[in-house]
Formats: sequence, C-alpha cells, structure tokens
Amino acid sequence: MAFDQGTIGFRSLFISDVHLGARGCQADRLLDFLRYHEAETIYLVGDIVDGWQLRSGWHWPQNHNDVVQKLLRKARKGSRIIYLPGNHDEFLRDYYGTHFGGIEVVETTIHQAADGRRYLVVHGDVFDLVVKHARWLALLGDTAYDFAIFVNRYFNAVRRRLGFSYWSLSQWAKHKVKNAVNYIGAFEQTLAAEAQRRQVDGVICGHIHHAVIHDRFGIRYINCGDWVESCTAVAEHEDGRLEIITWTGEGDLAKLPDPDESPRLDEKTGMAA
Repeated sequence: MAFDQGTIGFRSLFISDVHLGARGCQADRLLDFLRYHEAETIYLVGDIVDGWQLRSGWHWPQNHNDVVQKLLRKARKGSRIIYLPGNHDEFLRDYYGTHFGGIEVVETTIHQAADGRRYLVVHGDVFDLVVKHARWLALLGDTAYDFAIFVNRYFNAVRRRLGFSYWSLSQWAKHKVKNAVNYIGAFEQTLAAEAQRRQVDGVICGHIHHAVIHDRFGIRYINCGDWVESCTAVAEHEDGRLEIITWTGEGDLAKLPDPDESPRLDEKTGMAA
C-alpha cells in the first residue's frame, strides 16, 4: 500500500478509548496524529464512541465529527479498518459482521504480525468483573473518572500559565493508589491468561487507559492506552516490532524514529533494548 508523502507508514495501528462524544476526548490530538500516520490495517480497539456520555447529554463538536470523517477517508484510500466495540460503544455489538463505510465491526480478532506472532485483539471489558457483574458500579466509576478529568483540565490550565508541563491526576492515581495498581495487575493477568488459553503469542487490548507493553505473565501483553489523557497508540513496524507512540502535537513528528532504524524491543520488558 502506498502512503501519502509526509506521513509515516506502519503495517498496523491500534487505537482504543477515544471516547468521541465525551468532553474529555482529545479529538484534536487524534486528528493531528491521523494526519501524520498511515497504516495498512487500523484496529479501533473499543470505546471509540462514548455512548454512555451521549445518552446523559449530547456533546458532538466538529472535531469529533472530523475524526470519524478522517477514518472513513483512510478506509476509502485503502486502509483496512477493523472496529472491535467496547463497553462504552456496546450499541455496535448488535452489528458484528457488518461494514459501515468500509469499516468492519467484529467481536474479537487474531492479528498476525509480520514476524509470525499471533495476537488476540479485544477491547477487554468482558474480562473486567466490575463491568461484567456490577454495571452500576462501573457507571459510578465512570462518573468519578469524568470528574477527575474535569478537575484536571482546570488544574492544567493553571500549570500552563505558570510554565509547567501537563500532569495527569488520574494517571498519577493509577500508579499510586494501591487498589488501582492491584486492579490493573489483575486485569492484565486475566487478559494474558485468555491469550494463553487461545494459544496465541500475546494480547492487544484497551479499556483501562493504561498504555504498556510487557511480558510479565509469560506472554506479551499490550494495552493501547487512550485519547482522553495519555494520547497513545500502538504501532506495528514492517518487521513485526510493536511500540507505543505518545502524541502531544505536531512537534512529536520530529521525535519519531525511522521505522528502519528504531531499536529492537527487549523481549521481557517490551522497552527499547
């Protein structure tokens, strides 16, 4: 597949937890990212549209619509786009096996990387006991998370005026609050066990807004992160190597390594060797 001049081409891109329709969605940054990055296959790994938020109050500014149009344009130009609905866009689960504007809707899929490794691709909410068995508690947690994003927005506006960089309250909590750390670890271990059960080499998921690549449970675990706070995506190079890209704006383009020169990832940590 030929890519536009001035863009960086990958074999595959994995994007999750965009939350279009939510006020915390950083649609401008995602749109900027999509302008500079192309891929033969783009996986939308759930919670791309936030149906929960849209039901409680309509919020759909032009830049959210622009993201949808950009993805549809990529599909028309030849990218294969696969959409795996999550819990926030669960209304699309009634449409498994169908196509919308060239975008395929599936429940799960197996991605075979260029190096021969096979990855289970799934949003991950069906393995989250809180979402699966206590939906009311998940909705309560979602409201608390939205409040943290609201507070964070104003807190960071003050930080910018003082010349400080962006700082994430909820990301800090995920790393520091014991229950959050334990929850993330349990979620990762459950997804890794499911990948082992399906006899694949790894799992690529979203859901918990925590971008990471590691082999801690004897199998490769990859989380795409989100476009509410971290603004991250997972990219597959032509040789099958996977990396997390964090995108904060156009200036990041100069920081991205050449795909042919990027360092290999350590097999145990998933970090650059």
